[in-house]
Amino acid sequence: MEFAPYLFLATLEGAVTAAVLALTAVGLSLVFGVMRVVNVAHGEFFMLGAVLAWWVAHMLGGHPGLGFAAALLIAPLMVGLIAVAADMTVLKRIEYDPERTIVATIGILYIIQQVTLMTYGPDARPVEPPFNTRLAIPWFRFGEDGVELYWPWGLATTSYKLAVIGAAGVVLLCVWLLMARSRIGLLMRATQLDREMALAFAIPVERIYAIVFGLGAGLAALAAVLIVPISQAHYLMGGDPLLLSFIVVIIGGLGSLPGTVVAAILIGLSDGIISVFFSPTLAKILATLLVALVLVFRPQGLFGVRRA
Repeated sequence: MEFAPYLFLATLEGAVTAAVLALTAVGLSLVFGVMRVVNVAHGEFFMLGAVLAWWVAHMLGGHPGLGFAAALLIAPLMVGLIAVAADMTVLKRIEYDPERTIVATIGILYIIQQVTLMTYGPDARPVEPPFNTRLAIPWFRFGEDGVELYWPWGLATTSYKLAVIGAAGVVLLCVWLLMARSRIGLLMRATQLDREMALAFAIPVERIYAIVFGLGAGLAALAAVLIVPISQAHYLMGGDPLLLSFIVVIIGGLGSLPGTVVAAILIGLSDGIISVFFSPTLAKILATLLVALVLVFRPQGLFGVRRA
């Protein structure tokens, strides 16, 4: 077996993981960067997005593209609204205290998980992708007549996986434009830099917090909708995205969106390659060791700024 073509295939699989992980981790990083709170329920918002995607697609029926398109719009919006409600009824009342917020979001985690178990059930259920054409990937080799193309056995991907990578890139670009070029992004950045000064300039900080919390949860739900046709919706699927998102945010730098994206690409690609050639467990072990090294030698993360 030639190594290079299958390394390329493993890299493609890792790119899909990186794309979904980047969306999920950017949502978590956004919440921490602006609100300075750790959202332990972030993985359950991811799970809720996948489950709602199944509900929407199942209820609409018909062509899978119709159900998936509806889920792509409805699931992130509904999860975002649920997150806004959680912020206004729980986090706001405890005044976004970091320690109490961790406990509160753990409570939200278990509430979402148990309600999903009671309504959705314990079974894992797939969502049919809107398109899923198998694409054989050509490779090249040096023969007697020079460089020639050939199709290695098993070297293929699907059109949907490539679409996931492209869609994630577009959404991340939109998030950057929102933060860098819009008025609401300016208000978010002002709140992130100095909450007290933002209040002095009559910026509605609590409203900004609700928007940010909802946006972060909506991004996680969107990532889940994109990945659920490849995996399956299950009420316990929020654990791994939460763990990997924390790893990415710590490595990239708490609150740094560019650092989060770079770290997501690094972790996603390494996870995909190591999982294909070795085992997923080894990939998680190496990611955890990388976090330990970052915390020891650069506690603020690769792109974070050390606070005085």
